[in-house]
Amino acid sequence: MLGIEIPNAKILITVKTYPMPTPGYEEIVCTAGLTEEGDWIRIYPVPYRDLPFNQQYKKYDWILLNLTKNKKDFRKESYSPKKMFDEKIDILDSISTKDGWKERKKNYFKKYYSFDEIIALSKTEKVSLGTIKPQKIINFEIESTGRHWPEKYSQRMEQYKLFENVNNRRSLIRKLPYKYYYRFTTLDGKERKLQIFDWEIGALFWNCMEIHKHDEDKANEIVKKKYFEEFSTKKDLYFFVGTTYRFHKKGVENPFSIIGIFYPPLERQLSL
Repeated sequence: MLGIEIPNAKILITVKTYPMPTPGYEEIVCTAGLTEEGDWIRIYPVPYRDLPFNQQYKKYDWILLNLTKNKKDFRKESYSPKKMFDEKIDILDSISTKDGWKERKKNYFKKYYSFDEIIALSKTEKVSLGTIKPQKIINFEIESTGRHWPEKYSQRMEQYKLFENVNNRRSLIRKLPYKYYYRFTTLDGKERKLQIFDWEIGALFWNCMEIHKHDEDKANEIVKKKYFEEFSTKKDLYFFVGTTYRFHKKGVENPFSIIGIFYPPLERQLSL
């Protein structure tokens, strides 16, 4: 069981969500990963794009920092950097994808094959992070959404820039004009539709926009080809799922969304 204080916490980063502006913390990335003992942990808030370059960790980096339980968050895996935005983050090592993701797969941890199971644990034990194995991917769905952050976030960013120590900070990250969802089943047999908040999918969309002269239809075609056609047929697909604080606190039936995707290649079956 994790303590209130975790000095020199060594965490394997597996989740980085798309940056979001917040009223209290400017622009924040939700980061999650695993301890050396295999326990899930959420690190929040992290102003990722304002970190010094040598502290901007990537997925599957081992990092070292001091953590303290986030007292404003009832979810048992939620921690904050000990010195908040002044906490130094050391990047220790990185795990590659060589040999069919062999090293990455070594670090995994409990998997849920029924979504009903992790939902039940979210209500009885305040579990808010986990790994789900989908039984069947039914579809990958794309929905258009608002193209601009609410004005209050832009105004807050400008207010920050009035202060000397933030004069050089960048503008708010571009808002994704689309939402992405997986529709799938697990062993409980129920069809579910969950939104994907992984930073990778947003980065792929914007990269495709640059390559294809801002053709949104073409960009989304490539996104769907990768996440639906390729991942569902050529990858051993798992979802990293996490609860949304307000939905978990309100006790909604399913407070989870997809915050990361683990997609090692399928292992070839040897012929008899």
